[in-house]
Amino acid sequence: MRSWWRERLSRRPWWMNALMVFCAYLTFIYMPWDLFVKPVSHDAEAWFGFLLRGWAAKLTEPLHWAIYAAGAYGFWRMRSWMWPWAALYMGQVALGMLVWNLVYVGGLRGWLAGWVAFVPLAALTVALWQARSRFAQRRSPMRERYGEWALVTGASAGIGAEFARALAREGMSCVLTARREDRLRTLATELEQQHHIATRVVAADLAVADGQAKVLDAIKDLPIDVFINNAGLGYAGRFDKQDTERLRALVEVNCVAPVVLASRLLPPMRERGRGAMIVLGSVAGRQPLARHAIYAASKAFDLLFGEALWVEMRGTGVDVLVLEPGPTESEFRDVAGELREVGEPAANVVELALDRLGEQPSVISGWFNWLRASISRIAPRTIVALVAEQVVLKQTPPEMR
Repeated sequence: MRSWWRERLSRRPWWMNALMVFCAYLTFIYMPWDLFVKPVSHDAEAWFGFLLRGWAAKLTEPLHWAIYAAGAYGFWRMRSWMWPWAALYMGQVALGMLVWNLVYVGGLRGWLAGWVAFVPLAALTVALWQARSRFAQRRSPMRERYGEWALVTGASAGIGAEFARALAREGMSCVLTARREDRLRTLATELEQQHHIATRVVAADLAVADGQAKVLDAIKDLPIDVFINNAGLGYAGRFDKQDTERLRALVEVNCVAPVVLASRLLPPMRERGRGAMIVLGSVAGRQPLARHAIYAASKAFDLLFGEALWVEMRGTGVDVLVLEPGPTESEFRDVAGELREVGEPAANVVELALDRLGEQPSVISGWFNWLRASISRIAPRTIVALVAEQVVLKQTPPEMR
């Protein structure tokens, strides 16, 4: 834990860490107390140096709260949008402190107090303005970070195909595996012609042990530096109406295959001192899903498996991330037997994963999906299960309900 905190804090200078802690204090302690506990008659908020009291102050507090929450998050993640807004807001605070002392204290004391407050805050404003490069830092290309070869399972369509395209754009050669060889070869030709990288196609069914062995045998001569465990199956419907063999295949692909492949691929990565593994989870794994019981359980397995590996691999040069998308534009719903609905573009999901790889153990794609997952952590389990059922029922064909 200590090493993790040291690593996180080393990403920014001490004064920026102090601002981040201050924003976090206001977000989680002071502003909630100010908004929900402090009596209206005692409330006061300053904007641009002018004081608001009573209800005028209380009504502006949610905005203050949102600003400091954005600041805490922006400093923690060093988001690019922090420039120039952090500097502009700090400049407003510096000017406000000067105006407040001149207007409400007045005289020589007001002048002195105003300038004593203004000067250090103005210095922070300048420092934040000059910190643009810190907020605008871009990650280095995947090939530069990890090596030449990537293995992408479930690469014939959807998120898997987009992962292959994204990795190829960053100079990585790709081993593409899925059941449909014709689609894999079409994608391989596209990647070779557009990005001038090498590819290898392995048609295999990860629902059977022979398929997993076939993939491992096909890559035994390659140093796999990035493993994208994207292959996954879904199966919508009431449990007692579902086919046993299809359920077995789902568990094999979603749970057994990632364990088998990772157990062979991670040790060499650790020996080389660099590598990466991305596990495709799902927001479905954050709560029980009636009519998707086994799928949700398998994705909960993937989440806990991947996050545990993130901890085990810390400090070795091997990064692990669990990517948890919600509804996505892919063939998944058709294969799972769900009714179609609009989903997030697969390319957006992939870009998020590559951006957060090495930053955190798991990431949920989409703010609404994040909100739903967060609520499911704190709401009573009975309510979570019953509400989730109503959502899934709308996506389940009538004959499988």
